[in-house]
Amino acid sequence: MVSKFRRALSVGAAGVLGLTLAACGGGGDSSDDDASTLTVLHHTPYESADPQRIYYGVQLAHYRRLVYRGLLAFPMSEDEQEGTTPVPDLATDTGTSSQGGKVWKFTLKEGVKWEDGSDITCEDVKYGTSRVFANDVITGGPNYTLSYLDIPTDKDGAPVYKGPYSGKGQEFFDKAVTCDDRTVTFRFNKPWADFPLAIAGMMMADPYKKEFDEGAKSQWKILSNGPYKVEGGTWSKNKGATLVRNEEYDPSTDEPDLLRKALPDRIEMVVDPSDTAGELFNDRLIKNSPKDQRAITIARVAPNQFPKIKGDVAERYVNTLSPYTSYLSPNFKRLTDVNVRRALAVALDSEGYVTALGGERAAETSENIINPTVPGWSELDAFKGDNAGDPAAAKKLLQEAGVKTPFSITLGYMASPTNDKAMAVVKESWDAAGFKTRLEPLGDTYYDVISKPDDEYDITWAGWGADWPSAMTVLPALFDSRPNFSPTTCGQDYGCYQSKEFETLVDKAANAADLDSQVAALQESNELLARDVAYIPLDVTKFNWLYGSKVTGFTTTPASSSYPEIGLIGVED
Repeated sequence: MVSKFRRALSVGAAGVLGLTLAACGGGGDSSDDDASTLTVLHHTPYESADPQRIYYGVQLAHYRRLVYRGLLAFPMSEDEQEGTTPVPDLATDTGTSSQGGKVWKFTLKEGVKWEDGSDITCEDVKYGTSRVFANDVITGGPNYTLSYLDIPTDKDGAPVYKGPYSGKGQEFFDKAVTCDDRTVTFRFNKPWADFPLAIAGMMMADPYKKEFDEGAKSQWKILSNGPYKVEGGTWSKNKGATLVRNEEYDPSTDEPDLLRKALPDRIEMVVDPSDTAGELFNDRLIKNSPKDQRAITIARVAPNQFPKIKGDVAERYVNTLSPYTSYLSPNFKRLTDVNVRRALAVALDSEGYVTALGGERAAETSENIINPTVPGWSELDAFKGDNAGDPAAAKKLLQEAGVKTPFSITLGYMASPTNDKAMAVVKESWDAAGFKTRLEPLGDTYYDVISKPDDEYDITWAGWGADWPSAMTVLPALFDSRPNFSPTTCGQDYGCYQSKEFETLVDKAANAADLDSQVAALQESNELLARDVAYIPLDVTKFNWLYGSKVTGFTTTPASSSYPEIGLIGVED
C-alpha cells in the first residue's frame, strides 16, 4: 500500500471531527416541475468522475449505483454480513482463485454495453486496471494494485510499468493481467485473499474504454455502463450534472433489486460549494417546501440543528453509525516512554469529548481504531476502562515514567468551533492527570502538516475508515512504516510509529491464503499497537441525514458507507 491511500479516507474522516464536513458533494436549487426527478444536494464538489480516480465513500456509493458497474459489487442490503459480501456485477461469478490466492480469474457476462452501444470487453477491464499505474496522470485514486500485481520493481521499489500512456514496462503488465476471450486473469506477487472485497469496494479494476481515454483530461468525462448517463457526458465540478436514462443499459444483465433499482427517471446532482451550503440544505429539508420534497442532501445535519429534528421532521431523519473512527496519534519521536502514552489514554475523557461533539447523535465512544463493522474488530484489554477518564491512575503512570509534572504536551487538531469545544474537554482531562496541555488548532491544510516527521506536535487528532471490509485497509496503512516513511513524511503513520514485530505480523496477514488467517494475524497486530499505545481511540462517528417528504426508500447500507443508498431511493408523484 502506498501513501495515496490516505487521500480518500482521511478527507472523509476529516468530516468525522467536524460534523458539517463530509467526503461528498452538495447543494443548490431543486426542481419542482418534474415528479419523477430526484434532486441530490451536494455541499462540496466531487474530486473526479473518472472511475480509476474515484476514492471518496459517497462518490463510490453513488457512481457504482448510477453510471459505473464493476466486476463485483456489494448488494443494497442493510444487513451487515450480506451487505459486505461481494456478488457478481459485470462478472458471471465472484471469481476463481488459485496458487493460494495469487491468481484470480473472472469471466464477463455477455451483452453488457457502454452507453455508445459498444460491448464491454476483457480488454476494457485490462486497460482500466492499467491506468492506475500512470500515477503521474491518473491521480488521487486507490493504488493497491501497484504493490500487488506481479510486476518487477525498480531500485526505489516502484513498479517498472508506468502505465498505458508512456508504455514503459508494458510487457510486464501484459504478463500480470491477461485476457482469454471474456476471461480476465490477475496475477499477484503475493496472495490477495480479499481481492473480491477490494474490487467490490473500489473501482481500480473497473473497465475503461481505451478509445474514450484522454488521460488527465478524462477527469470529468463519463462513459456510462450503468442505468443512467450524464447529459452532455461531462460532470461539472462546481455545478454537478443531470442524469438521464441510459438506453444501452439492459437490466437483464444486472440484478436491479440487488444492486441498483434506478427508480427516478431523472436525477439532478446539484453542487453548491459555498461554506454555508450544508446547513442551508438541511434547513430547507427541515422546512420541506414543495421544491425540496423530492430532494436529499449529502450534507450531514449539524449539531446546532439537532433541536429542530422533531415532529414530522423526525419521520424524515436517519441517524446511523458511520464507517469512520477518530483517534489520537502520539508522536513516537517525542513521547518515547510508553507509560506517558498510557497515561494519556487512561486520563482521556472520551465521554465528555463525544458530548462536546453533539452527544449520542454525533458519535459514540470507541475503544478500537478498527470500526466495529469491519471484520477483525475485537475488544482490546489495553483500552478497557473508564471512558470518563481516570486521572488518579494516569498520575501513577507518570510517576512510573519518572517525568517531571506538570508534563507539557501540545495537541494538534483540525480547527472548527465544534472541535474547539471537544478538544477543550480533552485538555481538561489531561491537565487533571498531571499534564500541561497546549491546544494547537490547524486551519487550511492538515494531514500534510501532521505527517511531517519534525512537526511540533506531541499528539494529533486523525480519522480513518476502511476502504473495504478488511482491517488490512486500516492497520498496515496507518502503522506500517515501510511504505509510509520518507525523509520528508511519515505518510499516514502520523506518529512515526515503527515496529519490526508489528510489520512481521502485517506480512503474515498479507501472505495469508485465507481470510480467517488474515484476520487472526491482524487482531494480533492490533493488540500489539494497543500495548504500545500507537494510537488512542476516540469515537465512532455517526451520520445524520434528512430527506424530503416525497422521497421513498431512503435508507443507508454498509455498501453505501452509511451514506444514503441511492440505488434504493425513489420519488413519489
